[in-house]
Amino acid sequence: MELLLDSHFWVAVAFVVFVGVLIVAGVHRLVWKMLGDAGAKVQAQLDEAEALRNEAKALLEQVKAQKEGSDKLAAEMLANAEEEAKRLQAEAQTRLAEQLERRGQMAERKIAQAEAQAAAEVRAAAAELAAVMAEEVLVKRLAASKTDPLVDKAIGQLAGKLQ
Repeated sequence: MELLLDSHFWVAVAFVVFVGVLIVAGVHRLVWKMLGDAGAKVQAQLDEAEALRNEAKALLEQVKAQKEGSDKLAAEMLANAEEEAKRLQAEAQTRLAEQLERRGQMAERKIAQAEAQAAAEVRAAAAELAAVMAEEVLVKRLAASKTDPLVDKAIGQLAGKLQ
């Protein structure tokens, strides 16, 4: 009888009765269903996380491929730009050399033209001086001799013809 007076015994009996009531009421099925639903939600979230992870991996691979492609394109563009710069530099040097050659030739032509013009001016001045001196010599000789109007006229024409 001592067992009936022990409080632990009555707590155990109440617990057994309580568990029996829960089993009869079908609470265990409800708990299993709730745990199964919670597990399904967790599994769905895990599946979704795995899908997102796979999608992120695919996107990362795609970005890496695009980066490699853009790196190659950038390298090609840089190489093309360097080649174009070299070509333009060579063309510019060629054009500069041609321009310097043309300017040198033009300067030589101008110098030759100036020399020819100076020589012509010197010849003209020399011819004019010779005509003036010849006129003076003839005037002095003729002054000593008798003046003839035909000779004077010829001397006047001579100065015009020598120029």
